[in-house]
Amino acid sequence: MAKKQYAVLGLGIFGSTVATTLAEQGCEVLAVDRDISCVERVASEVTKAVVADVTKIEELSALGIEDFDVAIIAIGTHLEEAVLATMHCKELGVPYVITKAKNKAFMKILERVGADRVIRPEKEIGMKLAKSLLRKNLVDVVELDDDNSIVEIYAPTIWTGKTVKELNVRTKYEMNILGVRDKETEQLSLGVAPDYKVKPRDRFLVLARTEKLEDFDTL
Repeated sequence: MAKKQYAVLGLGIFGSTVATTLAEQGCEVLAVDRDISCVERVASEVTKAVVADVTKIEELSALGIEDFDVAIIAIGTHLEEAVLATMHCKELGVPYVITKAKNKAFMKILERVGADRVIRPEKEIGMKLAKSLLRKNLVDVVELDDDNSIVEIYAPTIWTGKTVKELNVRTKYEMNILGVRDKETEQLSLGVAPDYKVKPRDRFLVLARTEKLEDFDTL
């Protein structure tokens, strides 16, 4: 299966980070900004970096923006520019448009003009940081989509001494255990036998329903 193609419009700190990170993972990335210094900063790291005005539909069309699977519009501090870029990308047929917004008012407007997803990076990062500081059993969380996450967890004390089969985490917690990490070597072993007996503060890698994680973290 071919990897998705991404266009990142706006190459400030947020946009350039998204563009280079996607490129590092082997994705085809078009990076666009009207500031040549921003374009030059990422040019060696992405598939193609171009100087263009993303508020002009003819320039986006000339770049073949309609051939990309996802457009990330990273100019959230300038509402008019973000609105125009969002509208143009949808008009040209980009299937999925993600737009950055600096506040709730901007967010509502961008949703109304067609953005498939609007993000507020500072708010989202702040919320994730706060939640991470309050975690008791959760070590790390990677959200796969709106409903599911891969999580590394500390085994709650009530699990100690019980076998994986006895715990029946799939039914009780809507989790699937994928692996266990050795406390001495930090090596992760995928696959855990049903008769594996949980030791104090074992760390498990699990696939879980995101909405259930908060309940689990109170154990």
